[in-house]
Amino acid sequence: MTNVSNEIKEQLSLEQVVEHIRWSDGLVPAIVQDAETRQVLMMAYMNRESLKLSLESGETWFWSRSRQELWHKGATSGNVQTITSLKYDCDGDTLLVEVKPNGPACHTGAVTCFHNEIVGLPEQSADQASGDFSATTASASSGSRFEVLAELESVIAERERERPEGAYTTYLFDKGVDKILKKIGEEASETIIAAKNKDNDELRLEVSDLMYHLLVLLQERKLPLDDIMSELSRRHERPRRD
Repeated sequence: MTNVSNEIKEQLSLEQVVEHIRWSDGLVPAIVQDAETRQVLMMAYMNRESLKLSLESGETWFWSRSRQELWHKGATSGNVQTITSLKYDCDGDTLLVEVKPNGPACHTGAVTCFHNEIVGLPEQSADQASGDFSATTASASSGSRFEVLAELESVIAERERERPEGAYTTYLFDKGVDKILKKIGEEASETIIAAKNKDNDELRLEVSDLMYHLLVLLQERKLPLDDIMSELSRRHERPRRD
């Protein structure tokens, strides 16, 4: 994909950018993605004027096909989307808008418009479909072996924003960082005990609990998991001394 963020904007005029896009009846689909969690939030349409306003304001503007007018996302609700990156695909017929959302994307109040899950896929069990972290467990058997961490990070971020009643993650965020740190200490201790007992079944469970609570802490501190992965990559790339 070609990035049309600050660096590209310095090189290309709006007219030049527009020429790279394949418009259909004057419109192009725009996929909006959370820049932090990587969750797809919504899909809308842009025309030339809404693209221009989006680039100029740094917030998402779209074209409403039903109302036949421009609309500024969050103008009435306050749930604006600050653009961090704007790209078009290899065919030039779809935009990808990465944003920092200031609230839910969906008019229903949901974080994402894509919240109606279709169940019954061949490898999807009933427990996975109804569990608190269904997206996380479903992805563990496919794709990248660490994809489940990104999915779990996304779910935790959603829990923090929506605070669904009765959810354990909501309880942790409501109690604050001291409670989260206390749980990390408890899970770390239980991990040590499981390892000392040489019980791998217990160790697997305790390490999973510890990693979950660490991800909750990262979300509370607004430290993306990508930053941790980048730090690990930098350490791996350093010259070995052994």
